[in-house]
Amino acid sequence: MNKILILDFGSQVTQLIGRRLRELNVYCEIFPYNKIPPLDESVRGVILSGSPCSVRDANAPQVDLGLFKGRLPLLGICYGAQYLAHHCGGQVEGSAAREYGRAILHVVRPDSPLMRGVSPHSQVWMSHGDTISRLPAGAEVIASTQDVPNAAFQFAGEQTWAVQFHPEVFHTDEGSRILSNFALDICGLSGDWTPASFVESTVADLRARLGNDKVILGLSGGVDSTVAGVLLDRAIGHNLTCIFVNNGLLRKNEYETVLASYRDMGLNVIGADASKEFLAALSGVTEPEAKRKVIGRLFIETFDRYARGIEGARWLAQGTIYPDVIESAGIPGIASKIKSHHNVGGLPEQMKLQIVEPLRMLFKDEVRRVGRALGIKEELIGRHPFPGPSLAVRILGEVTEEKLGILREADDIFIRGLLAYDCREMGYPSASDPRVMAERLYDAIWQAGVVLLPVRSVGVMGDERTYEYPVALRAVVSTDAMTADWFRFPYDFLADVSSEIINKVRGVNRVVYDISSKPPATIEWE
Repeated sequence: MNKILILDFGSQVTQLIGRRLRELNVYCEIFPYNKIPPLDESVRGVILSGSPCSVRDANAPQVDLGLFKGRLPLLGICYGAQYLAHHCGGQVEGSAAREYGRAILHVVRPDSPLMRGVSPHSQVWMSHGDTISRLPAGAEVIASTQDVPNAAFQFAGEQTWAVQFHPEVFHTDEGSRILSNFALDICGLSGDWTPASFVESTVADLRARLGNDKVILGLSGGVDSTVAGVLLDRAIGHNLTCIFVNNGLLRKNEYETVLASYRDMGLNVIGADASKEFLAALSGVTEPEAKRKVIGRLFIETFDRYARGIEGARWLAQGTIYPDVIESAGIPGIASKIKSHHNVGGLPEQMKLQIVEPLRMLFKDEVRRVGRALGIKEELIGRHPFPGPSLAVRILGEVTEEKLGILREADDIFIRGLLAYDCREMGYPSASDPRVMAERLYDAIWQAGVVLLPVRSVGVMGDERTYEYPVALRAVVSTDAMTADWFRFPYDFLADVSSEIINKVRGVNRVVYDISSKPPATIEWE
């Protein structure tokens, strides 16, 4: 499959480059700068990402430009642009007028293939402390801003371009046009990588790779594992066995309802109820990463116990998606691992199974598009993301049966409220808000849930003093979970949900709403 290779120098928004290209139906892959795969004929272009580092640092990340510069179309973004300038004889120095945030780009060379169709003046997003003060020999300016004369440039006689701004971020108005010019026009990619083509090619690849082997898949009730299950079922049919583990940390009635949905879809699924074992193992555990490790270990042990009953199984399928892989890897010394992902990191040796991950190269929104192409019901495809460790990371501190009961009831009220609130009937959001396309509040939100806080607060109910838990509502909008903003609820909705939780959930006497964005906060509290 023809593709663009993105080399990651540690930027927190490298994934956005990949997402923007995928939105153009262009296939791409992201690799750390120090783990470049073989550049075979399928690689039609290379992009160098941004970085928190300076090219002037002694330990700045480096790459051999001779591998692709002058041989393949090349685009440097931010650090990538400065790296090209620095290593080709130009000059990069600390900027006297550093640019962070919005700037106006003035196109100097509208005839440049990279700038074709871009408005003479448009908004771009800057994020750099260094600037290119002198271009290398053979390079010429194609666009500038007020404070950055060399905001974009190209090398004469070769397909090498560079921009010091970020075309991949939302705030660069014509970033998609610039990336389209590079991917479709300069690299010559056809833009035919669609959900339907992914299903067709992946089913064929799975059949060829797995043959008549038996495969086991751990279902979680989430979008990723559901889509992986249907893809595998289409490829190998009865040779797939799914195991749905009840870790005792799921939402209210979720184990029973989701298990029934899977069986209605025709999947061969086994229910594995290990709720008591998980709760016992979490007794006394309070640290977030420790909870994740306990849950991950016990999941594998439970899964292995049931998997041993499936004779002849040779493969374990997982619903791993691309952000899981990238976030869990990080780049040592540059980009840090944020959290442990339950799907990433391999298996204990005793399982003796090979891993197959049919969604490994997809972003979350792409998984949903593939699910719709497979004909999966919207009630499953449209579900919000849910953390692998389940409600354990929405109970701050130790997980107990009492706390789980309180959180389940509060969460059920919140989610049912989101599902029941008809945006159009209630006149929310306003007609100018793009979220008006969502009929329900639930569909206007990327992820929502309730967090049980590890403190108690004083309240008054029926003229009596109470000393009970506060809960925090969390709801965010996002496209990829790399960045997220808090959702602006109508006040009447918050008032209704708060009142219902306090009146109906014994043990809660206060409701707060989390208005933190990511970054600096994360979506989940743990």
